[in-house]
Amino acid sequence: MKPIFAVPMLGLALAAAAPAAGAAPGPSGEQALLHQAAAQVSPERQKAIITRLVGFGTRHTLSDTRSDTRGIGAARRWVASEFTALAKDCGGCLTVATPSQVMSGKRVPTPTEVMDVLAIQPGTEGSKRVVVISGHLDSRVSDVMNATSDAPGANDDGSGVAAVMEAARVLSKFKFKATVVYAVLSGEEQGLMGGKVLADYAKAQGWQVEADLNNDIVGNSEGLNGVRDNTHVRVFSEGTKAVETQAQADRRRYNGGEVDSPSRNLARYMDRLAGQYLTNLSVKMIYRTDRFGRGGDQVEMLGAGFPAVRVTESTENYNRQHQDLRTENGIAYGDVLSGVDFDYLAQVTRLNVVTLAALASAPAPPNGVEISGAVSDDTTVKWTPAPGAAGYRVWWRSTTDPQWRYSRWVDGGAADGTVLKNVVIDDWFFGVSAVGPDGYESPVVFPGDAGSFVSAAQ
Repeated sequence: MKPIFAVPMLGLALAAAAPAAGAAPGPSGEQALLHQAAAQVSPERQKAIITRLVGFGTRHTLSDTRSDTRGIGAARRWVASEFTALAKDCGGCLTVATPSQVMSGKRVPTPTEVMDVLAIQPGTEGSKRVVVISGHLDSRVSDVMNATSDAPGANDDGSGVAAVMEAARVLSKFKFKATVVYAVLSGEEQGLMGGKVLADYAKAQGWQVEADLNNDIVGNSEGLNGVRDNTHVRVFSEGTKAVETQAQADRRRYNGGEVDSPSRNLARYMDRLAGQYLTNLSVKMIYRTDRFGRGGDQVEMLGAGFPAVRVTESTENYNRQHQDLRTENGIAYGDVLSGVDFDYLAQVTRLNVVTLAALASAPAPPNGVEISGAVSDDTTVKWTPAPGAAGYRVWWRSTTDPQWRYSRWVDGGAADGTVLKNVVIDDWFFGVSAVGPDGYESPVVFPGDAGSFVSAAQ
């Protein structure tokens, strides 16, 4: 879905249908860095990563941790060694961390250490602002408790791990204002355990997580019916916050915000970037936290109050997910290397790379966004100035429009509000984004608790 941007001169039909946007555009233009970073993603490197992961036989969370060649232990040590090598190549720009917890549950009957592998690229501004890309390392077959049979996990979720590791290779060559975290998680198939380890670690570090892009099953382009779709990717986002209080829910139900959580506006941000920087890849925004009745590690991040989305291929092939390796009635089952479309995976990875780089280069999303204007022809929009902003874009759209449509530029990083003349508060949804002097722009923030990128849970 492509956004429609406000421009200084609107067509007569559009002008008749809606209030005109302001003429001052503010900093804008193509970002050369984003094009440069996207161009460096290599499908050949990603194929090599997944081939190596498949070579560990199984990466089941309950599999061997001592072997150097088989099991989850060998796989996570290899990932850590690859991150360490990247850190050496970039002069120590990455720090490798392995947070873990001993966990048990319905799918983990014996207390087991669940370990994540993180590469942390500190931002230049020295704040706690963090953006995350994640994918899960563990794999499984038909029986979720079978920790010994071969479980290649090429697409679920070797593809997500390859996206994380390739993003680390590409983006470690650049410097960003915010910290970027490349997270390879474990324990997803046993109950989203790696996502909890990550969320708990983020809270313990005091990170202000602005986005978690969770990549889970992102490398297949052919569905069960044989139809191929290599030009779309789904981005799932929650509508209302998992950490919303009853009082917040009451205000949101009355004034709106059901489709404007920070995660939802993060999905819109990705949609915009795909349209601007990628060729032949469009975002399908899915208004759900995850696929129907299913889940991923982003759920644990949302539960901690952090904005998060799930990135997933457009068409899934269930014969290649959670299956014993076998052939029945001429149908080959199993999550093997041949089921990954590496050119498509590279495209999805480029979307992640561009999104991370744009987020980490932009000012933080504004806090304290508020609107007022009842029984008035005008709407007043206020916010708390964002550090590093050169100005702000005040956005509005029809209440049934999926993308932000109209905007007005407000100059000055210290600006804290504006009045939209002849824009009636009752008829539109509103938001504010912060723009840096170089033109990098934050996601749009919807007013009030419903849209705030910083929640009480943080």
